Formats: sequence, structure tokens, C-alpha cells
Amino acid sequence: MRDVIVLHGLWVPGLVMTPLAARLAGKGFRCHLFRYTGRDHPLEANAERLLRFAHAVGPAHFVGHSLGGLVILEALGAAPGMATGKVVLLGTPAAGSFAARRFAGFRFGRWLLGRSESLWRERGAARWTRPQPLGVIAGTMPLGLGRAFGRLPGPNDGVVCVEETAVEGMRERIVLPVNHSAMILSARVAAQTAEFLRQGRFRRDGD
Repeated sequence: MRDVIVLHGLWVPGLVMTPLAARLAGKGFRCHLFRYTGRDHPLEANAERLLRFAHAVGPAHFVGHSLGGLVILEALGAAPGMATGKVVLLGTPAAGSFAARRFAGFRFGRWLLGRSESLWRERGAARWTRPQPLGVIAGTMPLGLGRAFGRLPGPNDGVVCVEETAVEGMRERIVLPVNHSAMILSARVAAQTAEFLRQGRFRRDGD
């Protein structure tokens, strides 16, 4: 399977995923950028649009950054019978986001989060019950907007804590020294994403 549907995060246009898509294309994948508005539309609406988009593309892998990963989880969870490939989440706060909850304590922060605000509340790890492998990439370079109001608890990418990326049932998680925004520009992240899409596992030192 060569097709990959790629999703961006909150506040940014789909074009920000072009560098990652280009790197995946260089490794033999055919990428399709799915654009949505996380601030103005609820998760369920974006997930429904993603499913329609995916049906038009045909069986494909999925790669989502940050909020894009939540849209993927919601969409595929609602369509258990849909044929897909593997899934990779990049810095996705599947268990909520401490930074966003703190941000939402301010009126301006709530306005910026918009319809996505409820998605960042603390909750248990998301569950993955599909047979296709799910891989998670988390970052540990603590540089980002999430630290604007103070430190984040534990290892983090400046926005999302590593522990917040956990998904029950995921095949594997790898932690890399990247921050949240630069994750989608990283050649190393792209290489690990391609590895998981091909093999269903990440490349470890010594492999």
C-alpha cells in the first residue's frame, strides 16, 4: 500500500505538512493532504469529513500530527470495518493536554482553542482496537507554546507531554529529541514514520 492520508494540527493550514509529505514521497509513498478546521468545527464533524475523504482515496495509511491524530482516532474508531493501512500519530495528546488545559484558563486561550477546547481535558488513554498497527512518535525537546505559562510535568515536546501520547493498544511508541512544531519538519521523524508504515515497527538503534 502506497497511499498515505496526512493530517495537520490545530491553528495551521494543511500545507505545513508538505515537507513531511515530500519526504514520505521520496520513500515511495503517495501522500494526500486532508485539510480541516479544528478551531471552528467539532471533532466528530472533522472525523466524518475524513472518512468521506478516505473513501474517495481508497485503502490508505494515516499519519496525523497533534490534533490531526485525534481526528484519525475518532474517524477510524467510528468505522471499524473500513479497510486501512497502518497509522502513525505524531505528538498527539491522546490522553489530554496539561498545557492546553492551563491555556484554557484564560479567556483568550479559550477563544483560540475554540471548538477543540474539550478535546484537551484530562482523560484516560485512548483505546486502539483495530487490527492494523498503530505507532506513536513523541518528542522530548521542551520548546513550544505549552511552556508559555510555566514548566510542563515530565518529558515533553514543549506542548504535549510524553505520557499524554499513550494509546492503549498501540503497537509501539518511540521518543525522539524533537519539539512539537518542528516534528513535522524533522527528517528523522519522517524516516521513522516511513519505517513504521512499511514494517509496522520503528527502527531502533542496532536494528
